[in-house]
Amino acid sequence: MAEHFIPSHGGYENLLSFQKARIVYDGTVRFCQRFLKKRDRTVDQMIQAARSGKQNILEASRASGTSKETEIKLTNVAQASLEELLKDYRDFLRLRGIAEWPKDHSYTRRLRQLNRAPDANYETFRKGIEHLDPAIAGNVMIGLIKLTNYLLDQQLHYLEKAFVKEGGLRERMTRARLVERAKTRRDY
Repeated sequence: MAEHFIPSHGGYENLLSFQKARIVYDGTVRFCQRFLKKRDRTVDQMIQAARSGKQNILEASRASGTSKETEIKLTNVAQASLEELLKDYRDFLRLRGIAEWPKDHSYTRRLRQLNRAPDANYETFRKGIEHLDPAIAGNVMIGLIKLTNYLLDQQLHYLEKAFVKEGGLRERMTRARLVERAKTRRDY
């Protein structure tokens, strides 16, 4: 039997980057409902950027079995979408004269602590995301986006190393075919 050249793929639900991106999406929808006017074009743009971040991680994971190039490109698109969303949140704070929390702010430290919790989900961050104060809600969202983009950056480094080490689909197909030919020759 030939070597399997399509590795198991998918499993995006287990990716920490996807889990965080889902929190960012859910939080962005709620943030926009609470702090922005429905007719504001920014609402659609922010929600679509958050959705794009989440969905491109999903699509990259599903494509990973047959195209490492597509997986890398879609992971990068997810990161770019979330970077766009980050700028929208920063604009929201800046235009209202609200400061972004520095790294050493007590709330930033608390957010980092919550992010380390195993199985952290929307409920873990609900109090901050849904806080009545837009300064807190906005900064929590910024922190979650920054973490998600950090995770995507790490994921891209891993994907690059994996591609260099294992190659792409055509190389795996060729290896599988050569293994099968070698077996056939031995059988004669």
